[in-house]
Amino acid sequence: MADYRAPREDMQFVLQDVFQVDQDWARFSRLADLDMDTAAAIIDEGAKLAETLIAPNCRAADEEGVQFSEGRVTTPSGYRENFKQLAAGGWVGVTANPEFGGMGLPKSISAQYEEILCAADISFSLYSGLTAGAIMTLDQHGSDELKDIYLPKMIAGEWTGSMCLTEAHAGTDLGMIRTKAVPADDGSYQISGTKIFITGGEHDLVDNIVHLVLAKLPDAPAGSKGISLFLVPKFLVNEDGSPGERNQVFCGAIEHKMGIHASATCVMNFDGAKGWLIGEPHRGLPAMFTMMNYERLGVGIQGLGAAARSYQTALEYAQDRLQGRGARDTRAADKEADPLIVHGDVRRMLLTMKAFVEGGRAFSTYVGKQLDISKFSDNDAERERAQALVDLLTPVAKAFLTDTGFEATVLGQQILGGHGYVREWGQEQLVRDCRIAQIYEGTNGIQALDLLGRKVGGSRGKLLEPLLEDIAALTAQPAAGFENELARLDEATKLLERVTGMVLRQAAEDENIINSVAVEYLHLVGYVCFAYVWLRMAITAEDKISERPYLASKVKTARFYMARLLPRIQSLAAAIEDGSQSLYQHEPDEF
Repeated sequence: MADYRAPREDMQFVLQDVFQVDQDWARFSRLADLDMDTAAAIIDEGAKLAETLIAPNCRAADEEGVQFSEGRVTTPSGYRENFKQLAAGGWVGVTANPEFGGMGLPKSISAQYEEILCAADISFSLYSGLTAGAIMTLDQHGSDELKDIYLPKMIAGEWTGSMCLTEAHAGTDLGMIRTKAVPADDGSYQISGTKIFITGGEHDLVDNIVHLVLAKLPDAPAGSKGISLFLVPKFLVNEDGSPGERNQVFCGAIEHKMGIHASATCVMNFDGAKGWLIGEPHRGLPAMFTMMNYERLGVGIQGLGAAARSYQTALEYAQDRLQGRGARDTRAADKEADPLIVHGDVRRMLLTMKAFVEGGRAFSTYVGKQLDISKFSDNDAERERAQALVDLLTPVAKAFLTDTGFEATVLGQQILGGHGYVREWGQEQLVRDCRIAQIYEGTNGIQALDLLGRKVGGSRGKLLEPLLEDIAALTAQPAAGFENELARLDEATKLLERVTGMVLRQAAEDENIINSVAVEYLHLVGYVCFAYVWLRMAITAEDKISERPYLASKVKTARFYMARLLPRIQSLAAAIEDGSQSLYQHEPDEF
């Protein structure tokens, strides 16, 4: 596997020059002490850890995988030591509450660090990533007593967290869960049931694991409105804060998966385990979505990280591998063949990867900026507008970044040909590891239904307005040399508005249309969002090329995206305009 190099310079460009996040920080009282020099130093330290410790172990960890024996899970060689170093640097609590030992950093910074960690090793990143989500949920919804006991240990990386939702018969439809919570006399609850697909449910990295478990109380109403959230530790906690008696929660098996072999994906059995209610009874799902909304951007970043590493490997290979002859003006007369990079189809694949990776980095930063505004701004109206953008774009970030991330990893594999299919270069592992990101934390089809059915449809299109306003503000500005690209973005936005109106009108008569066109609609929104951030980058880069010549590539890639990738929206629009008709002409027995 090729060495990984964190894209520090590009991250700095996106944060400071394109989105000017430091100007936001200066306005927010809780971030007033943060500046770009500090942010750059933080990203650099995270990058060093990823480049020198985590990335070099990625392939070996994948080949060794996690091992299961008599209820115990052992992680690959190096994982325990590397996790201790990660925790010692404070990286588990990057965005966590400083009151309990966290760094309290904005999401716009942590998004860059998450990409670096995912590019280094997705499997390794999951142990701290799920813990960070559990920390956030407990901090926002837990009692003071629970927070005092568990948050300092979790933020310090001494204990980890897991999210226990799925059951064998209940995946997307969580209202069907059967795990029960029976009140005990001491104010705790006895949790009984089985959960599957639990990332980090059991492992040997730390001394205790804190499970956040969805279960139903005896008096729970039917469906999702009857779900409560509970904290269930692997070990009960002694008065001095140390792990004590073993709780009645055990790993029954681990899953044998296509990818992320070094991540422990567990079947967890709760046999009257002692747990404590988080938040209000029957309000567990809204509390859990605190975690899931952040996790969904994080899962999108997994796709981005895999794509970024695949691009680096494919670019290195295409520059060095001699194969065939290009056009006459590209031929190397002193060599028997030309490097792959002179060939048009290889360039098409590389540029598609580059456009998805750098566009994805900008888009995840844009979403992270909205999360920061919604959390830290002192202005109510500003917070509400940012939260509307977060609500709209969270499913897009999860699904579009993982769909384009997977496409990019497959392209990287294709560029290496046979060497992309064997293990030596690591491309096949990136394809396998990236694939799960389109499935977990809500499949991408579910994300699409959330976007079109709940967010856009539920608001009658109103939730789109802040995004359209941001795009309109860009297209209204004169930008010499980008008139054609700005016109294309304006046309794409009008297409999105037209298609949205058409779907909302038809939905009143056709109950199948939302489900039938949601994925195409999400991709349409995704391509328009990428066009927006690409033009923001290109216009910004154009003014800085004289001082940073490498930014000329940014402008050229933006033109490639607008000319070769944005036109995909035309076929998406045509499919959406077909409605549900072609999908529902078959009877079930005709498939």
